[in-house]
Amino acid sequence: MPSIQLLIPDDYQNIGPELAELRQNPGYRCASVGDLSRLPDADAVLAETDALLLIRERTIVDAALLARTPALKLVSQTGKLARNIDVDACTRAGVAVVEGSGTPHAPAELAWLLIMAARRRLEENMASLRAGRWQGPVGHAVRGQTMGILGFGKIGKLVAGYGRAFGMEILVWGSERAREEALALGYRAAASREAFFADADVVTLHQRLLPATAGNVTRADLSAMKPDALLVNTSRAELIAPGALEAALDAGRPGFAALDVFEQEPIYDAGHPLLRRPNVLCTPHLGYAEADSYRQYLEIAYRNALRFFEGDASHVLNPEALA
Repeated sequence: MPSIQLLIPDDYQNIGPELAELRQNPGYRCASVGDLSRLPDADAVLAETDALLLIRERTIVDAALLARTPALKLVSQTGKLARNIDVDACTRAGVAVVEGSGTPHAPAELAWLLIMAARRRLEENMASLRAGRWQGPVGHAVRGQTMGILGFGKIGKLVAGYGRAFGMEILVWGSERAREEALALGYRAAASREAFFADADVVTLHQRLLPATAGNVTRADLSAMKPDALLVNTSRAELIAPGALEAALDAGRPGFAALDVFEQEPIYDAGHPLLRRPNVLCTPHLGYAEADSYRQYLEIAYRNALRFFEGDASHVLNPEALA
């Protein structure tokens, strides 16, 4: 069998070459490239690619990309199928799509890290020390404060547990299922959406981005928050209505935000408005960007590719592409 070329596009942290597990089968060559949009010879690389191993939702697989990948036979997603893949376009191009699985622990830990760092104003105090000024702004302890969790799935439940361990009161808003599960676990379910945003000292977003949730956090929601409250978003920037967060921060409610996700990624402009705000702590979408998570995601995507090319298509989501 001729060698099959696997490609990991948009591998910003160059993790692919570090994973020996991706080079165990000599019949498969696994290459890794950084930002595909900045790769000078991207078309040449894509033209020789038999399968894409995607890192979550970074790479958009649509008709335009498929036109640049004439040899492509498979898209192997890390994690569950997401909006970055146009399955219909893949089917028309005869490209199979498979999905993998992941772990909620790394993104949940990152959310908790941002909560703690933002509440204690860690970044500003570190900058003050480096500038020779010793202590900077005074922060807040989280014990005794109320943490509001919007979206009570696997990640939201983990974050709730971290908050409980630190002595926070947990307040949940979401679907009826989410509120019932929160009550069963001994947490509070907010009486209303308005009360949820108004009562929380910290609001952390953990919803999936779906048509029903896109833009569902509105300016009115944010304006109901306390002046010293913190909004944390490690899920998807598009959960917040366009411009709503900037307007709310300008108005002073909430007083602070911690963000790991942005409407346009990656960001290379150091002058980006959110990066320059003193009351916003920003990280470059690190939620699942952690060594063990990368290994788990990419190993599964790799094994799914081998399984496909060795003749097992039972895991293909669009079998009609193989007709």
